[in-house]
Amino acid sequence: MTLVKICGITSLDDARAAIAAGADMLGFNFYRPSPRFVEPAEVKKIIESLAAETVGQTISTVGVFVNEVSPAAVMLLVEEAGVGGVQLHGDETIEFCDSLKLLLKGRVLIKVLRVTDAFAPRDVQRYQADAIMLDAFHGELRGGTGQVIDWSLARSSGELVPRLFLAGGLSPENVARAIAQVHPYAVDACSSLEASPGQKDAERMNAFVQAVRNG
Repeated sequence: MTLVKICGITSLDDARAAIAAGADMLGFNFYRPSPRFVEPAEVKKIIESLAAETVGQTISTVGVFVNEVSPAAVMLLVEEAGVGGVQLHGDETIEFCDSLKLLLKGRVLIKVLRVTDAFAPRDVQRYQADAIMLDAFHGELRGGTGQVIDWSLARSSGELVPRLFLAGGLSPENVARAIAQVHPYAVDACSSLEASPGQKDAERMNAFVQAVRNG
């Protein structure tokens, strides 16, 4: 079964709605220039509230980071927010990922690669991460671009890593086709499930999860 990650959660109400829709993972953006940025202390409150409300239910939480100054800086935010995993969405080096993996001590590490004209499927094998995510390239934005990547490249990449997360313009309208072509471990959506940047649309989240489950 393909897992569903809904990214760009900024409030407890949106987190609740994502869980009610059936999301397996929630993503919180710690990149300050993003319209979906949320303070780590606020994320901690959201996670603690969810834990109290969903006793017996496992909800995976992931912090999204872009070009932090060091692995130690990432860990400070991880501890402050209480997230269970890390998604590196910047230009982090192989060495940065290796160092962070050691510090995470069992927490999940997802490395995002943006699919440019120079991207080759073999690139996904360079990083010692728990999963690789492929997203669309944009000159200014880090995620939430709404742009679709080449799914044939994604499928070839997925054959080279244990877990592939597919992102990039996925929506209720196209996610079933994407899964049929790529067969990813998980799909990730953000901007297509919003009423406005940083505010989720519950109906769109429901439709997205249903499209994944029924596809």
